[in-house]
Amino acid sequence: MQDTRIRLGLIGDNIASSQSPRLHEIAGRLSGLKVTYERLVPPRRGQTFDEVFDACIADGFTGINVTYPYKERVVARLTVPDPAIAAVGACNTVLFASDPPRGFNTDFTGFVAAFRNSFGAGTQPGRVAMIGAGGVGKAVAFGLAQLGCRQIRLFDRDQARAEGLAQSVRKAAEGLTVDVCASAEEATDAADGLINCTPVGMVGYPGSAVPDGALKTARWAFDAVYTPVDTQFLVAARSAGLAIMSGYELFFYQGVDAFRLFTGEEVDQQALRRQLKDSEGAP
Repeated sequence: MQDTRIRLGLIGDNIASSQSPRLHEIAGRLSGLKVTYERLVPPRRGQTFDEVFDACIADGFTGINVTYPYKERVVARLTVPDPAIAAVGACNTVLFASDPPRGFNTDFTGFVAAFRNSFGAGTQPGRVAMIGAGGVGKAVAFGLAQLGCRQIRLFDRDQARAEGLAQSVRKAAEGLTVDVCASAEEATDAADGLINCTPVGMVGYPGSAVPDGALKTARWAFDAVYTPVDTQFLVAARSAGLAIMSGYELFFYQGVDAFRLFTGEEVDQQALRRQLKDSEGAP
């Protein structure tokens, strides 16, 4: 094994159940690297996000992942080399090897890979209803554009945020219609695909953001939440006969992409899946 130590972490507010430490530490072992991965919760540390971010730089972290509610906030601290990621306006992966640090969005790349692997490489998303326009919602919306989606019907309780996302996606994806809706019911009416990009359904945020009535006409569903994997929304969608993609698939592929950025290594994905399943708490 190489004598290479890579210190990583995750900054977020509700990450006690995150499986990211396990994924990166297992991937490190499979790649012959010594990887540590820490949960960094600003409120519990009595610090602001910026104070935790600065501490990671000072303490010699190789990089960090960033999750809810900091994916958009972190962008101001970064240089974002990929114009497509800059257009998303949110980052979940940071490398500290430069000043300012470099930002990436493996939610974007991970969603595209997860969709193709779950539903088939040639599957078209169709008419998609998406609830939530925050950090992960931005990545998923741009991912839908890359997958050839032609219409997104978007709802967020913060209408200004939804309008902002709609404008940026329209600008970046010619031919893609993005409609901002006044309610989840309006957004999901006659949709082919249903997507939850809110924290509703996550441990600590019970319920479903997607109306049950929408399940009658849709053909597929995706929930960005993966703790738990079987959210109320996905359980209902499976019972209604929809093809489903769990948030675990996004978690897995974004993690593989982030590990590549952190280390330059291509982890054995089959071995990683197997060891994650064999580990305590895996689905």
